[in-house]
Amino acid sequence: MLRYAVIFLVVALIAAILGFGGIAGTAAWIAKICFVVFLVLAIISFFSGRKAI
Repeated sequence: MLRYAVIFLVVALIAAILGFGGIAGTAAWIAKICFVVFLVLAIISFFSGRKAI
């Protein structure tokens, strides 16, 4: 999931440099969503991986 966030961030940056504002905004929004999903899944896996003795 983090890989997709980075890919969409790079696409957004390239699109912004080339002047494609709509595509850049959409790609940045998708990158934000992917990063938030990654953070939620990482936190869930971190806490569920611990075993109580």
